[in-house]
Amino acid sequence: MDSTSMESKTHEEALAEKIRARAARVGIVGLGYVGLPLGVEFAKAGFSVIGIDIGERKVAQVNAGDSYVLDVPSAVLGPLVQTGKLRATTDFAALAELDTVNICVPTPLRKSKDPDMSYIDAACREIARYIHPGMLVILESTTYPGTTNEFVLPLLEKSGLRAGHEFFLCFSPERVDPGNPKYQTVNIPKVVGGITPACTRLGSLFYAQALDTVVPVNSTRVAEMVKLLENTFRMINIGLVNELAMMCDRMNIDVWEIIDAAATKPFGFMPFYPGPGLGGHCIPIDPFYLSWKTRQAGFEARFIELAGYVNGQMPHFVVDKVQNALNDHGKPVRGSHIHILGVAYKKDIDDLRESPALDVIHLLNRRGARISYSDPFIPRLTVDGLDLAAEPAEEAAARADCVVIVTDHAAFDYPALVARARLIVDTRNALKGCVSDHIVRL
Repeated sequence: MDSTSMESKTHEEALAEKIRARAARVGIVGLGYVGLPLGVEFAKAGFSVIGIDIGERKVAQVNAGDSYVLDVPSAVLGPLVQTGKLRATTDFAALAELDTVNICVPTPLRKSKDPDMSYIDAACREIARYIHPGMLVILESTTYPGTTNEFVLPLLEKSGLRAGHEFFLCFSPERVDPGNPKYQTVNIPKVVGGITPACTRLGSLFYAQALDTVVPVNSTRVAEMVKLLENTFRMINIGLVNELAMMCDRMNIDVWEIIDAAATKPFGFMPFYPGPGLGGHCIPIDPFYLSWKTRQAGFEARFIELAGYVNGQMPHFVVDKVQNALNDHGKPVRGSHIHILGVAYKKDIDDLRESPALDVIHLLNRRGARISYSDPFIPRLTVDGLDLAAEPAEEAAARADCVVIVTDHAAFDYPALVARARLIVDTRNALKGCVSDHIVRL
């Protein structure tokens, strides 16, 4: 066996022993809705975890045991901090003492719909300063196929260390469904692919210590593509059903009844539901990483582009429905008081990212409406220079000319709203079963 093989085997085995013994020091770069829950799971599994984030407020809250992530109760975070299993810092020098590092930073799209790699770039440059033999680095941020090999690997190898030999590099797509009480970080199967087989082995071993199920794949590219397939599948099917909703509106057919009836088929059909538009960081954004990458390869991702267009039209469709509903009641949009019920991007969470409610408010404001809103998770909101505070739902609904249900939070008392509102446009089928002349459905 040559010296290189011996060296590689030594680093792999040494790190594997640390991981199995729960002696590996775990680092999480980025303490958002992905990084903090991941850090908590590893701390619960007995590892010493350091979270690194440039946000001083986040770091202070973590160190105080005060969670700002809905899926991590402070009652869970607090004891882990108090016992020293989890702490946070803004100082990247902490990387020098770590054995593993998970990169969980944002990967937004620019307005030109190409990936903004600045957060990954900044994180990798900091890691490269402190990387040392025997370190495992795992990128979790969703991005285009090839990122780990083409972008992250060269930055880390500038240190003079080689992936698969002195250090180990993997990609493992984050799979998070905020607010889902059944599937959370610990029990969502974890896909992981490494630069080399040794990297994959170590990445799989690492996750297996804290998470229920690990799914190793043959490469980082496969792991990167898995996440994009999952979200592209959802985006395209939501685009299909949104287009169907617009068709049914023209033909005066109840799209919700169609979907419910189709869903009785026990094979070959999976129900998707229309809505006011796509929200969140994943489904509206991730497929465009793939579209951007394939354009570079000379291939046009037509389904993705078309679904993106259809989904992007839904806020306009909703506002047209509001305008028509008001017209039928003898009122123009301009000057009317329109109350938005729910502004988070999905039910029962506090996340505003890419929320279709922001587009609906923007479009209604442009048409001269007076806007108010209710949301039990979002106390204040600024859109188009409007600084709005959440109002009690029933009181505001009684005053408004029209109520628009954009996000169907469980906390809303829908029967009371139906009783008090003059006109309701329901974009989520939240009032299923209610029959009234003053309810207009998507």
